[in-house]
Amino acid sequence: MIAPELLRTGAQAKSSDFYTIATLGSHSALQILKGAHDEGFRTLAIANRDTERLYRSYAFVDEVIGIDHYGQFMDLVPELEKRKMIIVPHGSFVAYLSLDEHKKMKIPYFGNKAVLDWEASREKQRDWLTRANLTLPQQFITAAEIDRPVIVKMYGAQGGKGYLFVRDAQDFEARGSHLTQQYMLQEYIIGVPAYIHYFYSPLTGKLEIMSMDRRYETNVDSLGRIPAAAQEHMDIDPSYVVVGNSPLVLRESMLAEAYRMGEDVVRVSQEICGEKGLFGAFCIETIITPEAKFFVMEISARIVAGTNPFIDGSPYSYLNYSEPMSTGRRIAREIKNALLSNNLHAVLDDSGIA
Repeated sequence: MIAPELLRTGAQAKSSDFYTIATLGSHSALQILKGAHDEGFRTLAIANRDTERLYRSYAFVDEVIGIDHYGQFMDLVPELEKRKMIIVPHGSFVAYLSLDEHKKMKIPYFGNKAVLDWEASREKQRDWLTRANLTLPQQFITAAEIDRPVIVKMYGAQGGKGYLFVRDAQDFEARGSHLTQQYMLQEYIIGVPAYIHYFYSPLTGKLEIMSMDRRYETNVDSLGRIPAAAQEHMDIDPSYVVVGNSPLVLRESMLAEAYRMGEDVVRVSQEICGEKGLFGAFCIETIITPEAKFFVMEISARIVAGTNPFIDGSPYSYLNYSEPMSTGRRIAREIKNALLSNNLHAVLDDSGIA
């Protein structure tokens, strides 16, 4: 275990000057790279042609490698493997790289790749969350079973793209029977969406709540501003594509349950994903009902874009650090503290360590 005072203060480690923190130029890259820079690391963004100018415009990004599209990332891997580098993954890695590509990559990787199999499979993920004593919406195997409103969710991290709201089995047959992608039929829970961002440290064995957000989705959120009587005559299907995130602070009386959920998710992960289990940043995506009950929609086993409103920290991170501490910076702090304590292996996937 690393001394808690090192974790809080982020004592300077000369070793960090020799490592580069790298990530894809998308999703939460700015937060990750700013946090790495503030903790003394060199930084690298691998960006596509449309975004590389953006990343070059920031002084905290030391290097930008431009590629035509993110599918070309694996072509860079042989060269990147020769450098003293650590990859910090985010949602775009899941969206653009296959599980096999993740596993073949030998660049040191912050996180446990074994978790990816449990996250990518809707069935395995549901098993994981159920074993953690979380309350999940009912799931339907076939469209004929649908007896209440459901949301049809496509597999993969694509920001809500392609999701459908359907009222019943007949509605699904009319609007969803054409779907060719893998999808899940999940009971639609009416309540407040709350995305809880956590960080679990394998160095200290401590779980932290870093921040929380709500997502702004188009066009379903804007439809909510139109009176129901007016909507009756509008031929518009709700869309759930995420376009932004807004901060959320939970009632303090509900924090204990939020913390318990995170603890149990980590505990079960250590049973199903090897001794290391889930560590670093993750997010439990919930809907909170009027009875103040959490229904868990899914889990994202890495930093999520909902942490982006908190680049200067959140009320929750300030309680632990009394200084600006984004989730991106918290990742870099963990890597640096691992270097300080000669425990780098504890925060990297085993397949990424020479």
